[in-house]
Amino acid sequence: MTRYKEVLRLQSLGFNNSQIADYSGVSRPTVIKVLKAAIQCGLCWETVKDMTDGQISQTLFPHENEKPIYKKPDYTYIHRELGKCNVTLNLLWYEYCEQCRSTSEIPYQLTQFKKYYRDYVVTKKATMHINRRPGELMEVDWAGKNAYIKNTDCGDPIKAYIFVAALPYSGYGYAEAFLSEDENSWIAAHVNAYQYIGGATRILVSDNLKTGVNKSTKTETVINKYYQDLAEHYGTAVVPARVKRPKDKSTVEGAVGILSTWILAAIRNDQFLSLAELNRTIGEKLTEFNNKEFQKKEGSRASLFLEEKTFLLPLPPRQYELSTWKLAKVQFNYHISVDHQNYSVPYEYIKHQVDVRLTKNMVEVYYEGNRICSHIRLYGRNNQYRTIDAHMPPNHLEYSKWDGERFREWALSIGMQTYNVVETFLTTPKVEQQGYKSCMALLKLPDKYGATRLEAACERALFYTTRPNLKNIQAILKTGQDKLPIDEFSSVESKSHGLARGADYYGREGL
Repeated sequence: MTRYKEVLRLQSLGFNNSQIADYSGVSRPTVIKVLKAAIQCGLCWETVKDMTDGQISQTLFPHENEKPIYKKPDYTYIHRELGKCNVTLNLLWYEYCEQCRSTSEIPYQLTQFKKYYRDYVVTKKATMHINRRPGELMEVDWAGKNAYIKNTDCGDPIKAYIFVAALPYSGYGYAEAFLSEDENSWIAAHVNAYQYIGGATRILVSDNLKTGVNKSTKTETVINKYYQDLAEHYGTAVVPARVKRPKDKSTVEGAVGILSTWILAAIRNDQFLSLAELNRTIGEKLTEFNNKEFQKKEGSRASLFLEEKTFLLPLPPRQYELSTWKLAKVQFNYHISVDHQNYSVPYEYIKHQVDVRLTKNMVEVYYEGNRICSHIRLYGRNNQYRTIDAHMPPNHLEYSKWDGERFREWALSIGMQTYNVVETFLTTPKVEQQGYKSCMALLKLPDKYGATRLEAACERALFYTTRPNLKNIQAILKTGQDKLPIDEFSSVESKSHGLARGADYYGREGL
């Protein structure tokens, strides 16, 4: 509180306003305000020295000390109204403010309004009925109790974990047994649950288990990558329940208890030799559970689900497949190597690092979150290649469109001698494809020398050897030997290569 007595005492001693402010620990504007009000009220040090600072404040500033009186809301009524469909605290606060204005009373602000309502709920231990919208939520969890399968080798029991899903609107349930609670089982359970109900809900409510949620705090929720992929595939959103708040998924919590009675307790004396046998029995009991008539209202979960089913999101054309992610670098041959197999990527991404999503049947390549290509997954021997033509540079694409038959057709259009040379290029190597480079180089020669000269050069090369190579033909064209008559060419070739020197050369005439 402001030290009013000290301000008036120092003023009576002749100190100026700045000094009073320094000595009393009060701001100078406040000093001026207090002294001005004291003059108006006729107060001085002599009249206030027996008063307290509170009494002086009431005398100097009577209106400022009046606390506003707020109208207290009827939280019993508010709690009851919240149970009605589409009614929210914001709406009820707005109605409360309108009521206060009509009676000239002061309402609480929204923050205080909600705070006092939370206090009321805690004090009364009240719970609120929430009207669920059809097709909006599916709550999922692992059951606390387990089933067992008999090991056929040694007779020991094998623990089976029960996955449970429930739709809050209709109470329609799903259950399935798995041999573990790992990520594969968690994802497979969701896929099977969606197939069972024939659609997807808009929101998934799960516990904060590590197979679904990496991190959950008051300010941040990080969903497991594979669980997020599942949600994106089915067009739903994962909203984990608050930590230690089972009422956030009360329907599935209740379904766990009921299914434990209707299924696990019912089969407690049965023996199962396989997981498939256990799940068949669970399926039969699940049908009974969903078709069981309600005790306090008409119909059953199955009949109510028929109304809800029309509100579900349609399932995608294909089921979600559990995937794994890997990093890969695009090589200079515009392929990535994953699990000893090679897949093409658009050549623009050479030397870039990409994310690769692997499923049982597909390989998808992502760059900075965008999918740039996909392939059918390769299996079998290592180092197989799967290449899409659109991923190749233009010059490589042109080369890839040629094969042995097309090279032969092109050569035949030039002439028979060119055809014979191409045939030699293709048949001499052990594998025909090894001759493609020579054929492609031969294909470009008419652009520089013309088709007629190429045909003549091939004829000269075949005259010299039955197995000419590309360098022979390039040398003939470069030196112009293809322009010489065939008999003159023969003489030039013989002399230049010393193929037939004759007796004159060795000085052995007449022998």
